[in-house]
Amino acid sequence: MREFMYELNSGLIAGILFVSMALVIELGYRLGRKIQSMSDEPSKAHVNAIQGSLIGILALLLGFTFSLALQRFDNRSEAVVDEANAIGTAYLRAHLLPEPARTDSINKLQSYLSLRIRTGNLDLAKPYQRRAMLTQAADLQSQLWSYALKAAQEQPNPVTTGLYIQALNEMIDSYGTRDAALNRHVPEIVLGLLYITFLMAGVIVGYTAGMSGHRASFATYIMVGLIVLLVFLIIDLDRPRRGLIQVDHKSLVDLESSLYDPKTSSDYLKTMPGSGVPR
Repeated sequence: MREFMYELNSGLIAGILFVSMALVIELGYRLGRKIQSMSDEPSKAHVNAIQGSLIGILALLLGFTFSLALQRFDNRSEAVVDEANAIGTAYLRAHLLPEPARTDSINKLQSYLSLRIRTGNLDLAKPYQRRAMLTQAADLQSQLWSYALKAAQEQPNPVTTGLYIQALNEMIDSYGTRDAALNRHVPEIVLGLLYITFLMAGVIVGYTAGMSGHRASFATYIMVGLIVLLVFLIIDLDRPRRGLIQVDHKSLVDLESSLYDPKTSSDYLKTMPGSGVPR
């Protein structure tokens, strides 16, 4: 199931949050003004204690949500590096296969790498295009696997075809891991709870100001702005292909450059030991 908030612009969400906070602070202020004449020092102290508790809960939720978003961002970044390493290893070991499986596999691996780079650059808010690319990737995996099985039947050598099949299996596994990491976001129920806590904290801040007989100070809105900025950062980290902070695909791009550049590709193949067993 796709998340509703993922379809919304991050700046729009931050703007809605700031306006909502300003409105509930004003609402709380007016409520506080109505009972100002009936409030005494003990009641004010009680409200101040509640305000401190709510802000503490808000800080705890912010820290938890930020940690969750950052962890998912790191997982996506690691998944890209792992997939690049897996494809590179499969490419190296494909040179151990007998012909024509060797040439066919190398060509398909190059096409597969280019496809995975294009898929990574595609906005996740375009599900139909992404699904088509994932289908292409699955087709290429099937073709590569059929080449590997045929080569294993013709040359059942665990040091050549066996190593390649192992590398190909790891490449397919890394594909699933990366795709799962891209689709794993901070649960919307957590963001919803965070939003409700924002509103409640805003009401109490305005209510406390109203009981004291003055509007919320400029410093209050600076705090609100910083909180909104932090929420924007959380949402941005949670959107690997939509936000300002995006997962770096340099490892895949560098691998593609090394495979298509004749000199670099030759140097890359020199990582294969003289025994014929790569890496």
